[in-house]
Amino acid sequence: MTAQMGKRTKLVNDPSDLVLLLRTFGSDTHKQVFDMLSEDWMTAAELTEAIGVDVETSIEILRKSGLIESQWRMPEPGKTPDKEYTTSYSKIHANFQCSLKDLSDLIMITFKSDGELADTIEAIETEVEKGNRSMAGLSRSLGLSSAFIRGVARRSRKLVVKGQRLELA
Repeated sequence: MTAQMGKRTKLVNDPSDLVLLLRTFGSDTHKQVFDMLSEDWMTAAELTEAIGVDVETSIEILRKSGLIESQWRMPEPGKTPDKEYTTSYSKIHANFQCSLKDLSDLIMITFKSDGELADTIEAIETEVEKGNRSMAGLSRSLGLSSAFIRGVARRSRKLVVKGQRLELA
């Protein structure tokens, strides 16, 4: 069963979405996983065998980016079902405007190591856990721009950007 190419276009209206997209395609492994899933439905085990490295992180990042979808593969009788994946989109349409300062922040956030952003991610997660979930409130309490906060939140495993609010995943 082959995935249909050219059917769906991902709309990017928020510049912070670039953080995950650039991180995804800045990694050889993530890009290989995406390319293989563009061709067919595959399980994590099949991807790991084909690429030769564990693909769980790649699948997690592609899922958080909204670039893949999953379904259960019907097993042979007596075996357990396995989740298989394919890409959701084959094209992108970006439609946003932001300041060069915000864009430079987002590019910097994209390429910093997890360790370099750990304190900032932790500070944002702590504020959200305390109930401070609006971009305006977080921006005030942390002294950071909402674009910066959104970009960092995209890197967090615990945070989800929902409009002008952050929520715990």
